[in-house]
Amino acid sequence: MTNRKTRLLSLLLASVMTLALLSGCSKDTGSSSGNGGEGKDSLVVATMSETPSMGPYDHNAVAGDYMNQLVYSSLFETDADLNPVPELVDTYENTSDTEWLFHLKQGVKFHDGSDLTSEDVVASITYAKTCPEVNLYNGSILTVEAVDEYTVKMTTDGPSATLLYDLCHHGNSIVPKELLDNGNDFNENPIGSGPYKFVEWKRGDSIQFEAFEDFYEGAPSIKSMTWKIIPEGSSRTIALEAGEVDMIIEVEAMDAERIESNSDLTLLKHDSTAINWLMLNNEKPGLDNQNVRHAINSAINRDDLVTVAMNGMATPAYSSTPLGMLGSTDEGADTFDVKKAQEYMDASGMDPASVEMSIICSNDTKKRAAEVIQSNLSEIGINCEIESMDLATYLSTTAEGNFTASIGGYSSSDMVSYLVGVYHSKSIGASNKTRLNNPEIDALIDEAAATVDSAAREVVLKEVTVQLNELCPQVSLYQDLYLRAYNANLEGVDINAGGNIRFQDISWKA
Repeated sequence: MTNRKTRLLSLLLASVMTLALLSGCSKDTGSSSGNGGEGKDSLVVATMSETPSMGPYDHNAVAGDYMNQLVYSSLFETDADLNPVPELVDTYENTSDTEWLFHLKQGVKFHDGSDLTSEDVVASITYAKTCPEVNLYNGSILTVEAVDEYTVKMTTDGPSATLLYDLCHHGNSIVPKELLDNGNDFNENPIGSGPYKFVEWKRGDSIQFEAFEDFYEGAPSIKSMTWKIIPEGSSRTIALEAGEVDMIIEVEAMDAERIESNSDLTLLKHDSTAINWLMLNNEKPGLDNQNVRHAINSAINRDDLVTVAMNGMATPAYSSTPLGMLGSTDEGADTFDVKKAQEYMDASGMDPASVEMSIICSNDTKKRAAEVIQSNLSEIGINCEIESMDLATYLSTTAEGNFTASIGGYSSSDMVSYLVGVYHSKSIGASNKTRLNNPEIDALIDEAAATVDSAAREVVLKEVTVQLNELCPQVSLYQDLYLRAYNANLEGVDINAGGNIRFQDISWKA
């Protein structure tokens, strides 16, 4: 135990020393258009990861969702409490257990000047259903048809507790039917009805947008917006302090206190539903053994991991589902117990040295977490490597199953959508990275999705959580505290537990 503590202390000291060295030398981000709070109408945003696509249908990445929310609109969006509320919809009716009528807002225009009608909705949802990265968010929709120019009827495959939540997802964004029919590449030519129009994408550097003056809610105050891709956390902080950028989307946790003490900056904190895990490929030898997975789960000290990786700004997680969501429970979940981990390893019948693990990481925070895991697992004889990878490669590699372990996460506005995305077998090849294929789990998730009564649905969801805790397909690590930092002269900045920011509401103080 003494050796383990010594190694963890060394990791923490190394992280602090590295950050101190980085903060002593400024890195040129290539941006010179920060506002400094002078009442200008432009905004420069620093983000950690580059979107894998500007199109809404061919990815399920948070980095891409940020871009999609600027360019596209959906039928619904989530409010401050993560409830689905109408976006393009004016009013709606649930006319039977399986039929829904949506009456669209009139006068909504796309960026190409065309009017948004029910035909665009039908074409968009129909097309989205063919896209494997996002069709888990519209799989319950059997038919979608235009009743008239501004009325859409959807029929589901049974009672649906999640339809309105699903219609908030970027994978159900509405685009012009004419462009779909003509084979438009929305990655290269993203056209939607959102508050911002795409201008230019300099791969690896930045993405530029301009305000859509005909946006149906009114033209945004910020007329020009540039997103700078700055992978290194300390470099994002330095850029904000220097006025080279005006906002940071992913704040380096180690810099949070420093930002908070700067009167020229504002640090925004918000609890989240995002949970981060050590993903284990259940199809790989060794990791296909349930006792080995429990051994790994029990060997990891979440408190140390949160301290080293997140500077204490996260909540240790043990359950397979996020805290605070309907049906979540710690019942049956492993806790940190090295002795128990060794017992699980003995029960597995495997030599721990034979368990091959290479932990893929796509940013510095994940790498710090992986270093703690590497130290913890060595205590039970499992040796693992750490591999760094850019986000796009990481997403494709893990979706294809070409990995043993990886640190990742998932954010959702409701428990059913979370379970479908993370654990349902139909999401293998997309967001089910562990590749869990369990018919009983699938059946329970499907039952929950069809249970409209929330009290009854909670019972089913809790049962799913308990069974997942027993199966231990992956290792929950921590639940995020969302951190956003920005120039103190900005106003209208707010986020919800899903991490969404309505950039159309942001302006510079007069």
